[in-house]
Amino acid sequence: MPSLPSLEMFTRVGFAARGLMYVVIGYLALRFGQTESGEGALATLAEGSGKLLLGIMALGFAAYGVWRLSEALVDTEGNGSDAKGSAARIGGGLSGLIHLGLAIVAANFAFGSGGSGAGQSGGQSGAEQGAATALALPGGPLLLLVAGAALIGTGLWQLAKAAKADFLRHLDGRVAGQAWVMWLGRAGYAARGIVFVIIGWSLLQAGLSDSAAQAGGMEQALGSLSGTLLAGVALGLLLFGLFSFVEARYRRINDPNVAARLKGAVRA
Repeated sequence: MPSLPSLEMFTRVGFAARGLMYVVIGYLALRFGQTESGEGALATLAEGSGKLLLGIMALGFAAYGVWRLSEALVDTEGNGSDAKGSAARIGGGLSGLIHLGLAIVAANFAFGSGGSGAGQSGGQSGAEQGAATALALPGGPLLLLVAGAALIGTGLWQLAKAAKADFLRHLDGRVAGQAWVMWLGRAGYAARGIVFVIIGWSLLQAGLSDSAAQAGGMEQALGSLSGTLLAGVALGLLLFGLFSFVEARYRRINDPNVAARLKGAVRA
């Protein structure tokens, strides 16, 4: 296991990588009406910035993914083991897996094996491919229904975070009290909440209809919006990217209690 200071440093790179990805997603939708997934945003960066940036982002995503998985396994955020805490830890674990996937995508672009449309086959989106795989399994429609309900729940949780602004408790006190930081986070979490609810709803429809074509990811969720609503959500995602940059610098990652839990897990 990497040392805690090393993990913290690369996790902060991961926050910055996440921020850049969301800035690109929000900017493309806001400026050009072009909707993209996280993978599409990385492809855009690969075209304009070369391999070095994507390689650094891959390391950051990987460290961020490991850190979020530790949230589920070791309770790095101190959420506890009650229903609410368990749900938060499960969400952290899912986020960790997603960002480990993004690390692989970024590494593929960095080493030249990725490209525009990477990860898609026959015009299918990544979400549609994933839904098709799930439907091929025993109880596939039920799996999609569960995944859809979980994503809708995650979206509602994101909207609640936007309303309560409780994300500020994870930031250094030097910035946690700044109104502009609060509103960056609120706008960002609200936009993500809307997107997650739409994605979750599409998975529910795919499960109910037994049709993978009904499933969609972020690209399709944004594509389902138009006009002022699309502009508002796109701006929110861009602002979430900027908030992620704030987190890269000021997020409390290895406070003494977190460090003690991680070290205890290593000794165990």
